[in-house]
Amino acid sequence: MASTRSAGLVLGLGIGGFIDGIVLHQLLQWHHMLSGWYPADAHVNMLADGLFHLLCLVLVVAGVALLARAAPVGGRELTGWVVAGWGAFNLVEGVVDHLVLGVHHVRHGPYQLAWDLAFLALGALLVVAGVLVARSGRAAPARTAAGRTGGA
Repeated sequence: MASTRSAGLVLGLGIGGFIDGIVLHQLLQWHHMLSGWYPADAHVNMLADGLFHLLCLVLVVAGVALLARAAPVGGRELTGWVVAGWGAFNLVEGVVDHLVLGVHHVRHGPYQLAWDLAFLALGALLVVAGVLVARSGRAAPARTAAGRTGGA
């Protein structure tokens, strides 16, 4: 049986990816998925961003499926694991894409390393906060469909 932890972490990975892609790629236009490798090729970057968002969608759908198998769950516990999953996304994406592969940076130009490190720090903070919230939610019993508290 799936757990609230796995459902929350997978949902957080997908949601964190969507937040990154929508805010940093599309709204602020600070970078695109492969802008560190193909800075002038809008077509390649658009395709890569689209594939990235498709992966995020797959993660969210998988997280919802895991959540359905783990139900009933406490909202605080699930929220904590989703936040921790978002932080995990930032850490993995920040280390792999920004620092190791250099496919893009949070913001290119002056202080790009500082922006990348701040992104990693935010990820670490989200993981810690999410785990703390999830653990505090585990102490309160989850509500069942009938509205009474249940043990599991």
